[in-house]
Amino acid sequence: MTAKLTAVRAGALTTVQDAGRPGHAHLGVPRSGALDAPAMRLANRLLGNDPDAAVLETTLTGCTLRPDRGITVAVGGAPCPVTVDGRPAAWGAPVRVPAGAVLDVGAAVTGVRSYVAVAGGITAEPVLGSRSTDLLSGLGPLPLRDGDLVPVGTPARPVPPSAAAPWPGPPGELVLPVRLGPRADWFSPAALHTLTSAVYRVSPHSNRIGLRTEGPPLERTSTGELPSEGMVLGAVQVPPDGRPVIFLHDHPTTGGYPVVAVVAEPALAAAAAQAPAGTPVRFTAG
Repeated sequence: MTAKLTAVRAGALTTVQDAGRPGHAHLGVPRSGALDAPAMRLANRLLGNDPDAAVLETTLTGCTLRPDRGITVAVGGAPCPVTVDGRPAAWGAPVRVPAGAVLDVGAAVTGVRSYVAVAGGITAEPVLGSRSTDLLSGLGPLPLRDGDLVPVGTPARPVPPSAAAPWPGPPGELVLPVRLGPRADWFSPAALHTLTSAVYRVSPHSNRIGLRTEGPPLERTSTGELPSEGMVLGAVQVPPDGRPVIFLHDHPTTGGYPVVAVVAEPALAAAAAQAPAGTPVRFTAG
């Protein structure tokens, strides 16, 4: 019989995430999926799971779980304290949690998002081929709430012998290479220079939909209205306040504000996922 996890403490925002739903933008469905995909895959690898098996993605404050059967977990991503029934346990390595014991994944010490992988993976009901929670469209499981039950699958293979894993540290500064986007001509030459020379900071209003920035506004030369057009992961959209917003995994598939530039996806994976509010952001011509 498979295990279930009870959410004793759901935390600020804990969601089920896997590799997401690529290929459905024409239906108005964003990709979603783990913001720090490398961290998710490494945590799964430590347990012998498929790399993109569903995990729990926590935000800043972690979560607390109680399994009804013995399980093995690995907590990675943002470094955080981990305890089992109040006793310190390993972060970034497999940990055995007996039936009825309390696994506490604490607040992130650095970074933003921790990942709780379980041997066998989280087996919430898939929607369009993915178990990911999509905050924008509402597809997938709801964000975790206190008292929720989270189903766990049967491990397909034994947990491999423990080995040291190279966990990258969260960034002290975001350096994001960009290419000018389809609406760069809506901005003055001075604004384009500002984009790649000024230092911005991550706004506390950032979320899984977009990383908002604080800093000098970008001046538009075109004041007309832009019909909604397709948006991609990494699009740098400029709303009326002139401050760039970088679209992340739960972004809308269309938008009506001009896209001044696009950040390459590999630069987003861990960096943007783990940058807390106040982190310096620099855009560089890539």
